[in-house]
Amino acid sequence: MPGKRSIRKDDYNMSQTVAAFAGTQEQEQQLKEAIAKHKDQKGALMPVIQEAQRIYGYMPEEVQKMVAEGMGVSLSEIYGIVTFYSQFSLTPKGKNKIVICMGTACYVLGAGQILERFERELGIKDGECTEDMLFSLDGARCVGACGLAPVISVNEDVYGKITEAMVPEILSNYKE
Repeated sequence: MPGKRSIRKDDYNMSQTVAAFAGTQEQEQQLKEAIAKHKDQKGALMPVIQEAQRIYGYMPEEVQKMVAEGMGVSLSEIYGIVTFYSQFSLTPKGKNKIVICMGTACYVLGAGQILERFERELGIKDGECTEDMLFSLDGARCVGACGLAPVISVNEDVYGKITEAMVPEILSNYKE
């Protein structure tokens, strides 16, 4: 049909390597406590999922299953929530979370090239995490700081009016 485009494997980052789940007994115990605390409360599913994300740093299938079983809901319900809300991640995030604003103002002023420079410097693509778990990189639709365009954040630090040339120096502030 005209106007329709087939979806190819390359449209998704299907080759992305995700680290094997490495949850600890302590994390599992914390999650069980969170479930027990909220299980009988109306509307408790979202707070439990948020707590699971805080405990593990992301929502792998193993954690989703624990929440589903503990809360007495289907795995598909948990998956639907964690894939709908952008606050949740299915992949691990690095110690230093880099977010590049890709909103209109930032994009027009070079955010695409800045993202590409971060990808080259870190050896990862948008949505991925470095093997040492030190950095993760994510493009965002808009961070609401258009006056600082192009803008990025690293954890809680915000950098405005950045250029490609500033990327190595920004990264050096977060290397151990």
